Amino acid sequence: MTVDLLIKNVRVVRPGASLVETMDIAIDKGKFSRIAPTIDPAGARQVVDGKQYLAFPGVVDAHMHTGIYSPLPEDAITESRAAAMGGVTTSLNYIRTGKYYLNKSGPYREFFPEVLEQSAGRFHVDYAYHLAPMMASHIDEIDDLVERFGVTSFKIFMFYGSHGLHGKSEDQSDFLMIDSDEHYDFAHFEFIMRGIRRAMDRFPDKAQQISLSMHCETAEIMRAYTRLVEEEGRLSGLPAYHASRPPHSEGLAIFIASYLAHETDCVNINLLHLTSRKAVEAALLMAEAFPHINFRREVTIGHLVLDIDAPTGALAKVNPPIRPRADVEYLWEKLLEGKVDWVVSDHACCKHEIKVNTETPENVFLAKSGFGGTEYLLPALLSEGARRGLSLNRIAELVSYNPARRYGLNGKGDIAPGGDADLVLVDPNETWVVQAQDSPSNQGYTPFEGIELTARVKQTWLRGRLIYDGNVIGEPTGKFLKRPY
Repeated sequence: MTVDLLIKNVRVVRPGASLVETMDIAIDKGKFSRIAPTIDPAGARQVVDGKQYLAFPGVVDAHMHTGIYSPLPEDAITESRAAAMGGVTTSLNYIRTGKYYLNKSGPYREFFPEVLEQSAGRFHVDYAYHLAPMMASHIDEIDDLVERFGVTSFKIFMFYGSHGLHGKSEDQSDFLMIDSDEHYDFAHFEFIMRGIRRAMDRFPDKAQQISLSMHCETAEIMRAYTRLVEEEGRLSGLPAYHASRPPHSEGLAIFIASYLAHETDCVNINLLHLTSRKAVEAALLMAEAFPHINFRREVTIGHLVLDIDAPTGALAKVNPPIRPRADVEYLWEKLLEGKVDWVVSDHACCKHEIKVNTETPENVFLAKSGFGGTEYLLPALLSEGARRGLSLNRIAELVSYNPARRYGLNGKGDIAPGGDADLVLVDPNETWVVQAQDSPSNQGYTPFEGIELTARVKQTWLRGRLIYDGNVIGEPTGKFLKRPY
């Protein structure tokens, strides 16, 4: 048998398995062709010694924001380089019309082809997009987005009812670029769900991989508590932002979203970036109340590693907020119990010069929301997870297999014959300290600065091609994935 590539002597970490075994991996024409204890190298055009590194399936970072603060063509290059550093081989990006991203409105039949044009030839990893229906006419386009573009996942930002991206919004119509007679509210959310249910009925062969993702925070609660925190003036920094967007705002929004999903029979619901005990408890309670709804629960690496005492302060502002240590520990407790379905970065590169207010950089309410971190997703989860007893095979499920299957990436997320040869080689015994200057991201800082990690990505392979080996290699070869893929 002749193959393009043979990677020998790696410890293969497969999702769903109970063991990590030393294997050789044969790759041909960009696909895994054979995984076995010993494969004769005579038939391989290239042979690589895996040095007993852990071999994970390529990471599927299912929650990223490319092009949110910088032009999409620029962001796609630099931030996909950061992704490759972290072992990510597939980047799933949320995008919408309105301010930020392309800074324009209009139908997706015009908007999305422009997104694809600006993306082409610029990603170092494979990529796809989740889309958010921002106006009533977008709901009518859902079927076309599924059929024509292979977009099978959609999003609702529940807090946009009275908030912009960073805080209070005086004019929803201006921020979202929708007509004054349109409303981004519970009724709009209901109609989105009905539109997704319609698409599931129209495309039954794709129905299990058509889903709706929910950013669950309650706008009215946030508006009231933000005013209270600012008027009282007792808190500052991350503690103030946590208090202004309290955990019960997440919990209430989860209740509302879940009931609407039940009412509309929109059965595939992804509850994004759960940050707190109250949010997770609400999510688990709703799963019991509505067992016919196929809920998935997501947590970010930022909310698993950082807390409100993080020394980087306002640089760690994100929506929903970083929480106190007790909430962080509860997230880990439920993750170890198997109650979390996947872990993501929520990567949103925001350069330092625009992240914080130049005159009062410590004012968290004037800072922009979001930060990058895709390059630390796997190393941080592996480092912290190993200390807490999280199995390697479970990590492969959390960062690769589970998000791949939910979002219609059926050729990704596992190390198995016939699948895309996306592979990450990791040294689980290399200790290093996070420094922003070592990342190819264009951000220039990181809220993870100074954190010591005990696992490091050594190589990243995309469809059998080496794209990272201590440095990003070659020109961008990532391709757009029309789903189901």
